[in-house]
Amino acid sequence: LYARRVGDPDFRIETVDVDDPRAIELRGILDLDLDERYSGSNADDPPGRAEERAAALAIHADEVVATFLAMDADGSALGHVLLRRLGAEWELKRLIVTDAARRRGVGRALTEAVVARAHEGGARRVILQSGPMQPESLALYAATGFTPVPVYDPYVATMPESLCFERAL
Repeated sequence: LYARRVGDPDFRIETVDVDDPRAIELRGILDLDLDERYSGSNADDPPGRAEERAAALAIHADEVVATFLAMDADGSALGHVLLRRLGAEWELKRLIVTDAARRRGVGRALTEAVVARAHEGGARRVILQSGPMQPESLALYAATGFTPVPVYDPYVATMPESLCFERAL
């Protein structure tokens, strides 16, 4: 277990398997949200670009270092995030906070869990990829010490408009 935001005893952060059903369900909700936010933004893509983008965004279980869930006092999942190895880098992926859990510090607690685990693993920084249609995420990343970096692989070719960040450890 990782520390949660001081002053909110109503949730906890747990480490779970990447294929935990609650984690899978939250990633599905995130996929639907992102599909809606970015619908139409890829209308001019050349043939095959959607498949290339899906491959760039794919998470493979053997790359996942840790999967975290924020759990409510009643046991319901409030949020999700992954930490994965992307080559030599440590990357925050698939952060989602349910609508009901917004403004409770869940996103911040999940982000800090990833950063703490990466630090324990010897990382010198954590990187992440986001986009302009995710203003809530962008605000969270700025508030938790992430700073902009150039778009990195595997996103350069398929999502050059990505907004990428790092947090030095």
